[in-house]
Amino acid sequence: MNNPTRQLAEFCANLSYSDIPEPVVARCEDLFLDCLGSALAGASQHPIAAFERFAATMGPSDGSAEIVTNATTSSPYFAAFVNAAASHVVEQDDLHNSSVLHPATVVFPAALAAAQDVGASGADLITACVAGYEAGIRVGEFLGRSHYRVFHTTGTAGTLAAAVATARVLGVDTDTMVHTLGSAGTQAAGLWAFLRDGADSKQLHTAKAASNGLLAAYMSRDGLTGAADIFGGTQGMAAGMSSDADTSKLAADLGSRWALAETSFKFHASCRHTHPAADALLAAMSAHDLAADDIAAVETRVHQGAIDVLGAVDVPCTIHQAKFSMGTVLGLIAVHGAAGLTEFDELALTDDAVARFRDKVSMTLDDEVDRAYPNRWLGRVNIRTTDGRQLEGAIDEPRGDPGNTLSRAELEDKFTRLVAFGGRADEQAARTIIDTVWGLRKLPRVSALRPHQ
Repeated sequence: MNNPTRQLAEFCANLSYSDIPEPVVARCEDLFLDCLGSALAGASQHPIAAFERFAATMGPSDGSAEIVTNATTSSPYFAAFVNAAASHVVEQDDLHNSSVLHPATVVFPAALAAAQDVGASGADLITACVAGYEAGIRVGEFLGRSHYRVFHTTGTAGTLAAAVATARVLGVDTDTMVHTLGSAGTQAAGLWAFLRDGADSKQLHTAKAASNGLLAAYMSRDGLTGAADIFGGTQGMAAGMSSDADTSKLAADLGSRWALAETSFKFHASCRHTHPAADALLAAMSAHDLAADDIAAVETRVHQGAIDVLGAVDVPCTIHQAKFSMGTVLGLIAVHGAAGLTEFDELALTDDAVARFRDKVSMTLDDEVDRAYPNRWLGRVNIRTTDGRQLEGAIDEPRGDPGNTLSRAELEDKFTRLVAFGGRADEQAARTIIDTVWGLRKLPRVSALRPHQ
């Protein structure tokens, strides 16, 4: 039992609902609602139509699992595929800091599809999702900072998170969970190259992570074997995907540290690497009563991960690419006071004032900020005003972090706005979903969240 792969598998296979502390159960429900809102908001975005068409062409015309975006059904595989793509596209889904993983967009679509397929209870679904979070976060931490320079961790570690969640829904034993990890890990993929072109591959990362994780779990249940140690060795994930991997993190503090509870909600509708600087700029503008035209330059002091990801975008050519432009995000914040879905949709590429402000923004590697990352995402900005003043803005916890979190009322408000933005469900349907999620733990069977078309 000193094998961390097997320790992780045993914990996830044997986790029961009664093992999970009440605050973690409640947080899981919060994250589930947030994920569903992101999926319904993303339903109207142009890439998602391609995912829906592919599912309609390749999958059954109806099935046991729900495609949330268009209120149809399909096989669990294709439901997970579409829902995972949709829940990631508007950049409003959750993030876990130290793993740099977006767990919700891969865990919930896979687990929900499996739960609807086998008739699992709400408590079973929560248990499975907690297992998926605990595993996926630890895999992301195991892969380390070097992995994230090239690989999108949500596509890689996310495949294993989805696999574990699905396997827990299916009730597999420890040996089968080990095989599930092996078959998930060998499928794990997702490269950052898409950012340079404004391509849509980021949604493919989450779609494949969720559906491939589900595939690994179902096939392992039916006897497919996988590598016994997909993480270590000369040809495992550590060898191929990282230069600073640490296998001790895979099973660290299982059952005492609940990593799901550390996950952050997104407040701004942009890459999470922009949020600390955005909040620091907001704080400084409020403290010094500044308007956008009062600012001559903003130097954002950031960690290396922000430079690696955001540095690929100079002048954005798509709305999604604009969400990875530090200058555009800060421009929306400075000029319009918000960087939400509507601001991006209507102003990010067309507002000359935002473009002018974008050109005032730079990124500089800051040693303090970089040392704190990824455990803490510090926001630091230096501002030079048009009248020559040198000002600073600083925040230690971006809005949505566990220490600066969103209440259930705020999450309901966010969910309602996300649903309205997507235009695929009305207020009554939104309210029904909210009530269903808040009562998730009591459901004897997880069924469709929306009336089918």
